[in-house]
Amino acid sequence: MGSILIVAEVQNGSIREASYELASFAQKLGREVHSLVIGSGVAGEAEAFAKKGGGTVHLVDAEAAANYNVDVYAAAIKAAVAATSPDAVLISNTPTGWDVAPRIAAAQDCGFVSDAFDVAEEGGSLVFKRRVFNGKLDAQITASGPVVATMQPGGTAPFEGTTDGSVSALEADLSGAKSAFVEVKVAEAKGVDLSKAEIIVSGGRGVGEPEKFPEVIQPLADALGGAMGASRPVVDAGWLPHEYQVGSSGQIVTPKLYIAAGISGAIQHLVGMKGSNFVIAINKDPDAPIFEVADVGVVADLFEVVPALTEAVSAAKG
Repeated sequence: MGSILIVAEVQNGSIREASYELASFAQKLGREVHSLVIGSGVAGEAEAFAKKGGGTVHLVDAEAAANYNVDVYAAAIKAAVAATSPDAVLISNTPTGWDVAPRIAAAQDCGFVSDAFDVAEEGGSLVFKRRVFNGKLDAQITASGPVVATMQPGGTAPFEGTTDGSVSALEADLSGAKSAFVEVKVAEAKGVDLSKAEIIVSGGRGVGEPEKFPEVIQPLADALGGAMGASRPVVDAGWLPHEYQVGSSGQIVTPKLYIAAGISGAIQHLVGMKGSNFVIAINKDPDAPIFEVADVGVVADLFEVVPALTEAVSAAKG
């Protein structure tokens, strides 16, 4: 039957939601599921993960793993691979995944698939789907042997339900690290985390200048209780930090409501938000590509529509 190994990612002492998405992928494949949890003082998280799709959880709980270190993570993953002999190692396509996954594939001399958004079982083989040519096409990659794959956060919903799982300690030699943890610096971001926001109001080049984001876009996001986002040109111009960027080179988001103001709809942006449940597009250009994915399209000046929406929402809330 074969098996799948999930590498769960721990952030601030908790397993990230993206790891529970990996559990969804693994559970649907019908193979034995193993997981690796690496950290310090995370036994409780490992127990919870075992019951939420993680299957047999192998725990590396050590002071050396308190903070991310690629050498420590690589050593723990290699130990888990040796203990489980998986057909596939699934890692989230996050900065941590980008860093460690290629090392594991090289060390195991096996296949590597990056940034896949889906995986399925076909004819006894694993078939991964990933976007190519800046999101214009979807490629199917069949794994003919063991493979390491990074999976796109937001590609599926986190695992729901309860499973029978177990946790056992995994012995791993973590003493050979060539690098040392110094500190974590997190860029200040106001509002809701885009990856978890249920409502996102994004602005594009049509907003005109950086000062208009706090004046026009942010007030609507605040009124709706959501988060502010942006298109790549806005971030490239330095108007907003990268953490606000929605798109294939930014964040993949799946909110209940996505409002795109002054965004033309380049393919790399559409890739990042087309999984939204409901899309409202506001643009003066009736031929803007964003209207092709919008549930409601408003051909108008955003500087007239967005403030009016903000006022209406605020008035409705009393």
